[in-house]
This record gives sequence, structure tokens and C-alpha cells, in this order.
Amino acid sequence: RGGILAVARTNAAVFEAPIGYVQGDGAALPFANAFDAVFSAATLHWIHDHPAVFRSVTVALVPNGRFVAQCGGKGNLQHMLEHADALMASAPYRAHFAAWRDPWTFAGAEITAARLKAAGLNRIETWLEEAPVDLETAEKYAEFVSCVCIRHHLDRLPPDLRGRFTSDLTARAASDDHPFTLDYWRLNIDARKPAA
Repeated sequence: RGGILAVARTNAAVFEAPIGYVQGDGAALPFANAFDAVFSAATLHWIHDHPAVFRSVTVALVPNGRFVAQCGGKGNLQHMLEHADALMASAPYRAHFAAWRDPWTFAGAEITAARLKAAGLNRIETWLEEAPVDLETAEKYAEFVSCVCIRHHLDRLPPDLRGRFTSDLTARAASDDHPFTLDYWRLNIDARKPAA
């Protein structure tokens, strides 16, 4: 996180943009009635407590402020995660995943709309959007998923099992109806804080 902030500050300095940066918890933003809009891309699925995020966003927005977000939604990466779950339950990986908890929350449109309403937002629109990505070859698939999709899985494994886990997952992906394709589903959110 500190690295991302450093890059953002450097980029802002190049363009001489008057931008301030705050590192904080998305479920407890340190702002009240501060923003005309809050935008989030590819982040909310990494926070388990969506109701807390939406309450925090509502507090941070000014009246009639807008909240727009996109993140992984219900069904996201389902095929890959089913393969990963099967591997996690098998030898030699089982012992390393005894206390595993998914690091993401892939919520549906309906439950998200209800949570936004409960947080005090209105003019709510939520929808799921299919966005599959064909990685074409075993090599591209293995490289991408090991860096992006299963990095938390690999962190749980000793170094000598990480390559094997990736290879086993890639072999399973080869037998899918659409080999080496990641079944991404995007959850889109658009809502407003009521006018005062």
C-alpha cells in the first residue's frame, strides 16, 4: 500500500496536480460530508464487510453525492476457484489450508442493492456483467493466475509446492469447456446519498 501511494504522489507531482492522499480503511473512511463522489475500481471484493463499506461511503458523501463502483461479483472466477478448492482438499496441499478463509467477497446484485439501501443510499442501480478473459495457452494462464488470482493460495504453501499447485491448477483448466478462460463477473454499483 505504501508503494502505491508513493507512485500516486510521484505521478501527481509530474502533472503538478493539487491532490492529497490518505491511506485508510475502506470500511471506516476518515471523512464526513466531504465528497461529491466516491469511486472504487477492483477493490471492494477484497473487503469482507460490505455493509460497513457502504455505511462509511454514505457518511463520506455530501448530500446528493454519488457512489460508483465496480468489483468482482457473484460467480466471479467460479471455475478456477472450484479447481483450486479441489486441489486444496487433496494431498499434498490439504495440511496447508486447514484454516483457510477466502480473502474476497463476491456479492450478488440483489444483496448489494439491499445493503446500499440499508446504508442510507438511494437511486440505487446494481448489476452483474460477464467479462470472460481467454488467456489462450497454459503458459499464459499459469503466469497470470499465479501473480493475480491464486497469490493468496500460494502464500500458504512452502516454496517447493507453489509451482506444483500452479501446474496442477493449469492442468485442470485445460479440461474446461473453454480452456484457460477466466470467468470474470463484474458487480457494478451506482447510488446516491439522499439530498438534505
